[in-house]
Amino acid sequence: MEIGLLGGTFDPVHLGHLIIAEEVRCKLGLSKVVFIPAGQPWLKVDRVITRGEHRLAMVRLAIASNPFFEVSLAELERSGPSYSVDTVSALRDEYGPEVGLYFIVGPDALVELHRWKEPARLAGLCQLIVVGRPSSREEDLSALHAALPGISSRIRCVDVPQIGISSTEIRQRVRAGASIRYLVPPGVERYIYEQELYFP
Repeated sequence: MEIGLLGGTFDPVHLGHLIIAEEVRCKLGLSKVVFIPAGQPWLKVDRVITRGEHRLAMVRLAIASNPFFEVSLAELERSGPSYSVDTVSALRDEYGPEVGLYFIVGPDALVELHRWKEPARLAGLCQLIVVGRPSSREEDLSALHAALPGISSRIRCVDVPQIGISSTEIRQRVRAGASIRYLVPPGVERYIYEQELYFP
């Protein structure tokens, strides 16, 4: 069995997240993709994020129609800052050594990987799947290669449709009274308005 792991704050989850997960699943022939809503991301400790129960509810609504998508509470149930290496390690223990784990990240996250907690250990626990292409400028990745020699063997790039949707933009549009239809799944749109999330 081979499992994709897609973490994020999902504040809110949007169609771009779903497209990435489905493209990676299909192109790599994964058994499923597990969405992992973050607890308190260590890189965003200075930012207030929506309560975990709401973000989890939106993810569940977003993935309900896809039998190959699941959600994990691994980070929401753990106190303190969320570190990917701790999450992947826990999932490695849960799934067992024979299961292939594919941790999905964006190109911007890849460039910053050497700043993460125990990046070499993280790369040893899973295959890193980069959606889209990292910058062609070698200096952007020089710090990563210097800090983690041989990391290239643990990285695989998967091209996905470039969808210009961001959670930040969606929150801004809700605050401004603009439409978010077709940016998020219908169930997520209803939930946002029913729960009055992101309103001024």
